[in-house]
Amino acid sequence: MLRTRRGRDENGKAALSVLMGQWRRLLELRSQPAVRDGGLAAARIALAWLFIYHGAGTLFGAFHGAGIHGMAAFFATVAHLHPGTFFAVLNGITEFFGAIAVGIGLLSRLAAAGLFFDMVIAMVTVTFRNGIVSEAAGSGYELNVALAGLALVVVLLGAGRLSVDAWIGGILTKRASRRPEPLAPPAP
Repeated sequence: MLRTRRGRDENGKAALSVLMGQWRRLLELRSQPAVRDGGLAAARIALAWLFIYHGAGTLFGAFHGAGIHGMAAFFATVAHLHPGTFFAVLNGITEFFGAIAVGIGLLSRLAAAGLFFDMVIAMVTVTFRNGIVSEAAGSGYELNVALAGLALVVVLLGAGRLSVDAWIGGILTKRASRRPEPLAPPAP
């Protein structure tokens, strides 16, 4: 069966119309609060997973990590941050406890800001000179950029409704709404 140019144009317009309809539905789905909260929870869990792993390695030597003394030597020699022990402890606390806070959504914007700056400092002091993807000893800064971007999402958007922050906010809102109105001063 031979098709005319007009028939092909009509089929193309129909396909484009279907594609645009799918795109509109996707944009509508994106604006639903449940989808937003699910996306934020996924970002928080991914951040928590990776940073708990690294923070535990720094603080406790877990997961074959270097521990405080090994990281102190790394910070002093490679990152040129002195005193190395102070920065190793600060890094471990920021990563481990900040990740737990982000994961459960407790003070999540503050904790995520700490993780964001942790990655910025890692880029500036260690990985930036290796390039985005490094074949040399050490790594590039691609993972730092990805983790900093995820942390920035939590800083800007908050933890969402699936968090301890939202739960505490709900309790405080209920308490504030139950308070009686103050009595009006007597009329003169």
